[in-house]
Amino acid sequence: MGQDSDGDVIARSIAAPAEFGAVFDRHGSAIFRFLVRRVGRDAADALLGEVFRIAFERRTSFDCSRENARPWLYGIATNVLAKHRRTEARRLRATARLAVDRVGRDDATERVDAALDAGELWPRVADAIAELPDGERDALLLFAWEDLGYEEIAAALDVPVGTVRSRLNRARGRLRELAAANGEESVTP
Repeated sequence: MGQDSDGDVIARSIAAPAEFGAVFDRHGSAIFRFLVRRVGRDAADALLGEVFRIAFERRTSFDCSRENARPWLYGIATNVLAKHRRTEARRLRATARLAVDRVGRDDATERVDAALDAGELWPRVADAIAELPDGERDALLLFAWEDLGYEEIAAALDVPVGTVRSRLNRARGRLRELAAANGEESVTP
C-alpha cells in the first residue's frame, strides 16, 4: 500500500490531531535546512516550531486536494522569516565567508587564487542578495537553495507563476549587473 498524500494526512489530522506529526516527519528537515540557511541554526530551532505550530493551527484551511504540503510549509516559513529580516543580511554575509573556506582543495595555488576571488566576490553577492526586494529574494532563495520549481514557489509565496518568473528574472538581472560591474563572467543562478 502506498503512502498517503499530505492532503490525506492533514484531512485526517482535523479529527485526530496526532496525525499531523506525519507532516512534520516528512518535511521538517527540509524546512529546518531552509531556516538554517536564512537565519542560522540557533534561530532556526525556534522558527521551525513556529512554522509547524502555525501550520497545525491553519490545517483546516489547507487545500487537502493537494498531494504535497511542502510549498504551503515554505510559504508559512517565508512569512515567519519576514519577522527576522534585520538579521538575515548578517547571516548571508557569514554564509559568504563560510563559502570562501569551502573553495576547491585540489591544488594549493588554485586554492589560494580561488579563495582570493571568492573572498572578494562572495561578500558582494551576499550583499546583493540581502539588498534584493523581499519578493525577489524569497523567490531566488526558494529556487536556488530549496530546488523548488516555479509552481511550488508560486504556491509557497501565494503569487501567480508569472510573478515568480518576473521576480526571478529581476533577481538574476541584478546579480548579472553585479558580475558585470566586477568584470566577472555572467553566471545564471
